[in-house]
Amino acid sequence: MPPRTLFDKVWDAHTVRTLENGQTQLFIGTHLIHEVTSPQAFGMLDDLGLAVRMPERTFATVDHIVPTDVREEPFADELADQMIKALRANCERHGITYFDLHSGLQGIVHMVGPEQGITQPGSTIACGDSHTSTHGAFGAIAFGIGTSQVRDVLATQTLAMSRPKVRRIEVNGTLPPGVYAKDVILHIIRTLGVNGGIGYAYEYAGDVFDRMSMEERMTVCNMSIEGGARCGYVNPDQTTIDYLEGRPYAPQGAEWEAAVERWRALASDDGAHYDDVTVIDAADIAPTVTWGINPGQAIAIDEDVPHPDRVRPEERAGVLEALAHMKLQGGAPIRGTKVDVAFLGSCTNARLSDFREVAAVLRGRRVAPGVQAIAVPGSTLVKEACEREGIDRVLIDAGFEWRAAGCSMCLAMNPDKLVGDQLCASSSNRNFKGRQGSATGRTVLMSPVMVAAAAVAGVVADAREVFGTAEAVSA
Repeated sequence: MPPRTLFDKVWDAHTVRTLENGQTQLFIGTHLIHEVTSPQAFGMLDDLGLAVRMPERTFATVDHIVPTDVREEPFADELADQMIKALRANCERHGITYFDLHSGLQGIVHMVGPEQGITQPGSTIACGDSHTSTHGAFGAIAFGIGTSQVRDVLATQTLAMSRPKVRRIEVNGTLPPGVYAKDVILHIIRTLGVNGGIGYAYEYAGDVFDRMSMEERMTVCNMSIEGGARCGYVNPDQTTIDYLEGRPYAPQGAEWEAAVERWRALASDDGAHYDDVTVIDAADIAPTVTWGINPGQAIAIDEDVPHPDRVRPEERAGVLEALAHMKLQGGAPIRGTKVDVAFLGSCTNARLSDFREVAAVLRGRRVAPGVQAIAVPGSTLVKEACEREGIDRVLIDAGFEWRAAGCSMCLAMNPDKLVGDQLCASSSNRNFKGRQGSATGRTVLMSPVMVAAAAVAGVVADAREVFGTAEAVSA
């Protein structure tokens, strides 16, 4: 057999058949659901008189609509209250494992899967959420799906999909001090564009990814969709195995040893064919922030915002629209732009390592007057770990609000929203118009440490200058 990529191996292993239209009927190994995209799908099942085909492969949690401050039910938001009740009832009726709000295991769906060891190499994973690509960090093929597809997976445990091409993205060398995984993926999206990945799966490889922790790999894979890719993954290695060992849903005993052997064999073979290869020098990556209204509109912190007269003609209209919404001046630095809100959270950057990094630089400092700073752990387990380590006290003493687990201000389907044209320094994944709850609200994406720097300085700032390069070092 010729050399194959991990993508080829996993896709082929899960192929049920090739359909007449050329699509693949793909078996879905793990289906993750939450309260927002599942009620309608369950309703469709009821209309068709169907049951969930494989409830043992389906796992649920609640994350998008839950308040992060007052969590008692019933929720003040009637629709949110209906959604959580519907999810709870459907899980009970169909025998689906549900990490409920007060289970001690609740959190953002893309945090809960890895924490519990549900996310494993070589699996196909689907969820009604675009950032399902997060799970590719484990060597899985993971993708977001729409509500009708959630119905299809519930009913058949399969999906009809077109097979994407595979692009290998190598980042080699050593990241400069103060550069994090978030900067790496923002740089990749900036380089290839928000549409550059359309029709592709991204394989992340090279020295930088080999050295990354699992949590850093999850940050990168999480934003694959922001570059247009169907999914993104990293080949499993010892780092992957060490992370999964002993987790509740990971194999145990002799099954563990057999699983590890299988997982190691999944890595892309030497000489495997790729449809495209992109190579990036780690030394070229700087602390990166967005200036516009999509994640590809990004610059290094020491660069100026693009001037509409100095971009390609086909880009000019988009630049003008972004500058108008963001209230920025083309050709001016983004550094020094006033910040109203600082948000630490989301499925991109709300893990224990993110909060540890922030606490290390924030200790003894204070949030600037006039800045609302919110810290929202991605899961209950992360929240508890932070509190055991005293990280919550560091954040609270600095002036951050310490919240309970949920999606929070990443997408504002809950009470955490921007007001008016507030500008938010955010560790989340999308800076679209209206994304954070206000049609005129403005979002600047950046790493958690850069969010902390913006909170302290009161403006978009370079963390290396605010905290000193000795402190703001790459993990």
